[in-house]
Amino acid sequence: MELDFLVPVDDKVLAHCELLPQQAMGKHIKVHSKRDGLPEMSAVKIAFLGVKESRNAFEKKPEKIDVSAIRIQLYKLLLGNWSFRLADIGDIEEGATVEDTYFVVKNTLTALLKQGVVPIIIGATQDITYPAYRAFDGIKNLVNLVAVDSRFDFGMDDELISSHSYMSKIITDQPNNLYNFSNIGYQSYFNAQEEMDLMERLFFDAYRLGELGSDISLAEPVLRNAHMVSMDMRAVRASEIGLLDNFSPNGFTGREICAIARYAGFSDKVCLFGIYEMENAVQSSQLIAQIIWYFIEGFNFRITESPLEEPENFTKYNVPCDSEQLVFHKSHLTDRWWVEVPSVLAPHTKTDTVALLPCTKTDYLQACDQNIPERWLKAYKKGFN
Repeated sequence: MELDFLVPVDDKVLAHCELLPQQAMGKHIKVHSKRDGLPEMSAVKIAFLGVKESRNAFEKKPEKIDVSAIRIQLYKLLLGNWSFRLADIGDIEEGATVEDTYFVVKNTLTALLKQGVVPIIIGATQDITYPAYRAFDGIKNLVNLVAVDSRFDFGMDDELISSHSYMSKIITDQPNNLYNFSNIGYQSYFNAQEEMDLMERLFFDAYRLGELGSDISLAEPVLRNAHMVSMDMRAVRASEIGLLDNFSPNGFTGREICAIARYAGFSDKVCLFGIYEMENAVQSSQLIAQIIWYFIEGFNFRITESPLEEPENFTKYNVPCDSEQLVFHKSHLTDRWWVEVPSVLAPHTKTDTVALLPCTKTDYLQACDQNIPERWLKAYKKGFN
């Protein structure tokens, strides 16, 4: 594996780990250390790595990210009833240029993805989402990206890539493998109207903070369809994270952001999870550690199910609307819902079958009231334009 550029976990983290009880996560994580080198990855399902690159930060960072502090908080959490192996493969330091760092990030993540390992990135700035997205080149032709963010991060046309403009590079750079982009938790006063108009024109999905605050489960179907998730910690309210500068009084609570992480882990499609834009504070490190714990907890309960392949495990609902007949499926096992959309949503299939779009029970009830769900309309228009 191309992991030669990874720096081992700091000795002070390993020393702290020696003092932990046997039930602590740190006692069960395979760690990249100076003494033992990289761990054997054959049985590993999830790997953590830090990315310390911050030169493209929109707001310049007052100090380098302390990934070791996050590791100390993570290692002390108690292990869940998990049946798979975890690894901490160390950090990617800043290269001679930002492009050098991107190159190393891309190659490292590609190597992990090819081996079936789900990387959890702890990154200084969210522009690392770009090389993480490029890691899918040659692995997945169409990528669904979900950003948990108060901003859309398109930036201005002439702006160089930064933590506030990386999405512009993703949607314009070749090869263009982005199929869908969804934002969870945007706040209108942080986004220009032009950005909102662009989201509409491209049939991307966006969910306001207030909408999710009343029902965080609305995030689940969005994450169920994602291949990679990019979480900006500035989407969390300042009081929850123990930081004031560059953080907003409005945002997700700690409980809500952990629920989102658990939904991401539970999605059987998510194969890359990134957490970005934190700054050094004990409360921040604790929350990030708990976010990672909940992602792993969700991963542990992953279930692969398909109404088309196992119809006996689902209830099928045909809902005639004025212009369309919508077909919904409800799982007997998980109570999750899907709605059928024309097959352009699944170009990787060779037969002219329908595609399944994750949805909610509310979408079904709306259809019963003759209101076609907005998520279905966007998926339909995206496929026929």
